[in-house]
Amino acid sequence: MTILLIFGMKYFSVGRQARMRLANEGAYRELAERGAAAQAASATSIAAIQADLVEVKTKLVAIEKVLREVE
Repeated sequence: MTILLIFGMKYFSVGRQARMRLANEGAYRELAERGAAAQAASATSIAAIQADLVEVKTKLVAIEKVLREVE
């Protein structure tokens, strides 16, 4: 009877460890997906900022040209 109880406890322990491992893998997968989404959003924001910076540079060059002509 004791031997059966020990094997039963071991089987229960292995099953529980497997369920916990699956839960952790799911959490890591979800974290990775959120990280990838955040990275994509950051890349989009950076691209928009760069486009605005190019526009500002272009306008600044035009303003400098006008100021040189005025002198």
